[in-house]
Amino acid sequence: MPATIQRLLLLIGIKMGVDMTAGETADIPITETLPEGLVRVESVDQAAFNAICEARTPRMHPHHELYGRYCSLEAFVECSPEALFNYLAQPESLLEWTYSLRNMKAMGDGLMMFGDKVGGPTQCYCRVDSNAEAMTVDYHCAWDQSETLWMIYYMRVMDATRWGRSGALVTWTNCCHPFYLDNPWPELAPEQRSIWVGDGWPFFKAGHQMELDNLKAIAEHRHANDIDLADLSHLVST
Repeated sequence: MPATIQRLLLLIGIKMGVDMTAGETADIPITETLPEGLVRVESVDQAAFNAICEARTPRMHPHHELYGRYCSLEAFVECSPEALFNYLAQPESLLEWTYSLRNMKAMGDGLMMFGDKVGGPTQCYCRVDSNAEAMTVDYHCAWDQSETLWMIYYMRVMDATRWGRSGALVTWTNCCHPFYLDNPWPELAPEQRSIWVGDGWPFFKAGHQMELDNLKAIAEHRHANDIDLADLSHLVST
């Protein structure tokens, strides 16, 4: 095992409060409430732990392992975390930083309808669920119908100074819902549309990365030019 990996694993042990150099494991009883097969210092020694970590850190991964089940991205953004949260919490912001959501229309009870240009004449419904204290913004979306908003994009904004950086850190996660693979409402699709949103799942990370780059560019441009990021009054009539 390379020395750098050994040092990293030793550091992990120190951070976990485990003496990885000790010859004896801690005397912590295994109770019947714990299932078998857990990787804990009581049952797996350092050498075995290191071997497991090395085996699970291959130089190459199959495409489905990286892009099959989840799509998670992150970015540092040079603006205040509060400003970035307030921007994302407004559905109007999607008109600017997403690739294809345009022509927003309020449907009542917090529900918005966009035209998704990727899907041709596709209606994309969205409801924003945000929490100012935790600075989380969840976009609950769906194509063609609004009864089941199954496409959920989970975003969280954090103060980047916690990691020794200025500005904000934003994370964005989506999961591969079964509906991506099989449209349960084919009868609602416009006749002119030949694609389904899930057709692009293998490329979601690349597509979302471009949108995240848009978000970062907009936020940093307005911050650098002393423009209120959260003021979206210019989009009210869009």
